[in-house]
Order: sequence, then C-alpha cells, then structure tokens
Amino acid sequence: MEVEKLRALLERVKRGEVAVNDALQSLRTLPFEDLGFSKIDHHRQLRTGFPEVIFCEGKTVAHVKQISEHILAAGHPLLATRATLAMYEAVKEAHPAAHYNELGRTITVAQSAAEEGEPGILIVSAGTSDLPVAEEAAETARMMGNHPELLYDVGVAGLHRLMSNHEKLLAAHVIIVVAGMEGALPSVVGGLVDCPVIAVPTSVGYGASFGGLAALLGMLNSCASGVTVVNIDNGFGAGYSAALMNRLSAS
Repeated sequence: MEVEKLRALLERVKRGEVAVNDALQSLRTLPFEDLGFSKIDHHRQLRTGFPEVIFCEGKTVAHVKQISEHILAAGHPLLATRATLAMYEAVKEAHPAAHYNELGRTITVAQSAAEEGEPGILIVSAGTSDLPVAEEAAETARMMGNHPELLYDVGVAGLHRLMSNHEKLLAAHVIIVVAGMEGALPSVVGGLVDCPVIAVPTSVGYGASFGGLAALLGMLNSCASGVTVVNIDNGFGAGYSAALMNRLSAS
C-alpha cells in the first residue's frame, strides 16, 4: 500500500468515515501475502518507497500473471524485469494498461496518472548492443518517478561522440554508464563529471570478455573517483540506485 493511500485511510478512520474493522480488512495483506509459491512483500513500499519488483526469469507465465494481479490489486505500480512477450500478453489480458518494453524486457503498469518525472538521471551506453541493459535501467528509473535522459552508442571507439554531448554529462545529477567489451567507458565519464557514476558491465563481447567478466573487472579497477559498479547486466540495480541518488539530490 502506498504511503499516501495509507495516510488517507487512517485519516478517514480518525474522522469516523471508515470503521476500524473495515480498515483492518484493507490492511489484511500487510506485511506480506502468501500465495504458496510466492510471498508478496506488500510492506516494501512503506519501508523503501517502492514496491516489490518481479524478477521474471525462471518463473512461469502463470506465476508472473498471478503475482502481478496481487501487486496491482494492492494498489501498487507494477515493474517486472526479464519478462517474455508471453508473460506480457498474460498480464495485459487482465490489465490493458500494461506496457512492454521489448528491448528492455520489462512489463510496467502505472497505477496513477503519469507525471513529468524528476530530471537528473543520464543513461549512457557504449554501443547499441548494450541497449537491452540500458533500457532496463531506464524503465526502472521511470517507474520510480524520474525522467531519465538517454545517450546511446557513444563508446570509446569513437570518443568524439561522447565529447559532443559534454553539456549533458555536466548537467546530470547521476550517470549510469552501460558498457561491454573492455568496459572502459565508465572511467572516461568518471574523469569528466562531479556526480556519481554507476557502471554497468554487460555480457556483450567476444570470447575473452568471458560473458562480461572482463568489463566487470575493468570497471572495478577504475582509477576514476566516484565510479561504483553493479553486477553484470544489472540494469535494474543501476536504475534503482540512480533513482535513490536522484531523490536525495532533489531534496
């Protein structure tokens, strides 16, 4: 349950507009709802500011559909990552407002009217092959109330493409840099800006990239200050962290 909805419910109880037992019925799924195969943490939004997110990989279509229905029934927005088209179609059947980002493999449902979103997050990708991870980060940031700016295909093989967007780099509050191959781009960006840089290694590359391990180790060994690193292909983790950082910078 969202904080504002809970506050409104308690205010109505205080004014005598809602009976205590009726209010308890509304809160019956806190702190979690047990579906047998899944325990949905409806209390998470009250603790962290954003509800539980569905990681779809390894789940069946039926699991994703049922979990989605219960999250939405509780009044939460829905974000599902690593989702297939079949999972999206199952969710959309019950919730026509569902949106599928085919590239980022995310399913989203906003429970309230869309707002402009907070500026300040810049998402940079080294190459077009890195876009699935970058789009996962972008959708995560959007669902958390941000309006991320996107700067794609500006890797170190053509550094002039990055430098021609120097003003965008300097205007950002937090920058997500997504790169595979040797993973050099976050170090370059980190040496140009005074804001946090979240580096995301991807599994893009030839054999010696070892599925993103080369990029991960390169980023962890960055000599640029202010660069932190999430796991390989973890666009969600980067988008979530960037949203929290941007929230603090705006407060």
